[in-house]
Formats: sequence, structure tokens, C-alpha cells
Amino acid sequence: MRDGAEGLIDLAVNVRTGTPPEWLRARIADSLRGLAAYPDGRAAREAVAARHGLPVERVLLTAGAAEAFVLLARALPVKRPVIVHPQFTEPESALRDAGHSVRRVLLGVADGFVLDPGAVPEDADLVMIGNPTNPTSVLHPADAIAKLARPGRTLVVDEAFMDAVPGEPEALAGRTDVPGLVVLRSLTKTWGLAGLRIGYVLAEPETVATLGRAQPLWPVSTPALAAAEACMSPEALAEAESAACRTAVERAHLLAGLAEFEEIRTVEAARGPFVLAHMTRADAVRARLRTLGFATRRGDTFPGLDTDWLRLAVRDRTTTNRFLQALDQSLTAVGC
Repeated sequence: MRDGAEGLIDLAVNVRTGTPPEWLRARIADSLRGLAAYPDGRAAREAVAARHGLPVERVLLTAGAAEAFVLLARALPVKRPVIVHPQFTEPESALRDAGHSVRRVLLGVADGFVLDPGAVPEDADLVMIGNPTNPTSVLHPADAIAKLARPGRTLVVDEAFMDAVPGEPEALAGRTDVPGLVVLRSLTKTWGLAGLRIGYVLAEPETVATLGRAQPLWPVSTPALAAAEACMSPEALAEAESAACRTAVERAHLLAGLAEFEEIRTVEAARGPFVLAHMTRADAVRARLRTLGFATRRGDTFPGLDTDWLRLAVRDRTTTNRFLQALDQSLTAVGC
């Protein structure tokens, strides 16, 4: 994946390369015939419900996960929200923009950024965590996350990258036995649909209704609804699983290559389509990599990390090998 502005090989974004696939482009294009009518989300909503084995009343379609973060922040009677970091920063931003004071629970590198349910304050009435977590790529056990559930607490799990994990072994989507559970999913990463804005919320019917009342009319476009329905088909799910398996193989290759550098320490438990790496003067290494044609994601924008961290997207073997050569040159040039 290249940045059109500078021609860089983009390892900073986590969207799967070669997406959206041609069959999905065709489905979206065909939906344009119906633009004269207002969007009808019933079929897409039913498809999402069937994919997760849930009643349709537990599904809310959104204009991407970003809308879901805003709805949660504005529509729920939250007083003591807690965000488990390091993780995607948009949920905290949405809460702060809605006037909430947010507390952070910082997971540590010494523990491999693994969740300790006991670290979350008991009085929190909303707890949010990503799984697998962006940027650490750690996949937390579903049982550990479920231990965060409490009466009167909303437990939000961002599973935007879960379909990039073969078999989705720790998924909470589809669970109805965890009180206050809200699961967020996105079609952006696996299917390359960031510009279309489509995601969904899985939650108790009362929560879905509350969030839905806060949405504007027709919040999801007809093309986005067509994409959502298409991506829930058995064929699409099989394609996503195949892609997840390939990603796991390529991630292992990337981690093995990074392990050859004494200057670099990685989060070896990575299970997502990206890897978090630590090195001295990573900011300078990142700048040098740009001159060699590679864009990487800086880590210091994530709470709990600093300028010595980089997030690297998993790519095909040829791209990874070229990146490792560029990384070797960059480390030498910077003097790490």
C-alpha cells in the first residue's frame, strides 16, 4: 500500500492491502442504482445479526466505529469512564469532547501489555478496551475481559481487528451472558472501506435503542449498507478467515526478522495485523525510513508509549524483506 502523496510503502496504516476486492466493489457499485430512495438498513442489520447468532434487536449499524464512540460518549449516562491504554485514542477523545473526565489504566511493557482486570477501578461505570488492542497487538482472553463486567457498568470492547485473528478465539461478539457488554466491529480494516464509513454495535436491546435514538436519520448510506450485507455472507467470511491465516504467517516472518536486531524489542504476543516495536531513537529511525521509502506509525501518540516505539503493519514477505533491509540501514545511520 503506497501513500499517493510521497510514494511511500505505507506500514503506518492497518488496512489490508488489495482491498476492497473486486466482488465487493461490484456490489457497492450496483447499490448506486438505488440512491434515489432513502437507505433501508433492515437487510444489512439482519445479516449482521445472523453472522453473530443474535436477534436483530441487539444490532445497531453505524457510520464506522468512530460514530459508535461518539454515540456511547453522548447517549449513555456515564459519570466515571475508564479507558484501558495503550489503545486507539478516538474513544477517549469522544468522551472528553462530550464533557467527561476520563481515567486511564495503563498496561505495562513489563507484563507484555496484558490486561489485569484488578487494575480497573471498581467504581468505573464505563470501561473500554480494544481486543486485539491497537497498537500493542495483544489479544486478551475473553474470560479476563468478561471479569470486568459489573452491575451498572457498561463494558465496551472494540473488536475492530478481531476478524484479522484466525478463528476469532477470544471474541465476545455474539455473547449474551456478559451484563452491560457492548461490542464494536468495523469493516474498515479487513475490507478496505475506510472511506465508506460502516461498522456496527452489538449490545443489549435497551442499549441499542438508546444509541439509536441519538443517531441522525439514515446515518448509514445505501452503498455502506450494501457492503455490510455482502461482508456477512459465508463466502466473505471464508475470505476474511483465509486472509487472517495469511496475515498470521506473514506476521511471524516479520517478528522473526525483527528478532535479528539486538536493538529492537517487540511485543511477541502480537495477534493482530500489526506489530509494536521498541528501539532507542525510534523517532529518528522513523524519519530515516521515510527517506528509504517506508512510512511507519509513531508510538508516542498512544498513552503509555513514548518516542521509542513504532507500530508496523504486517505486509507480504517481499515487502517485509525490503523493509527489514531499510530498517538495517536506518539503525546504522542513526547509530542505535
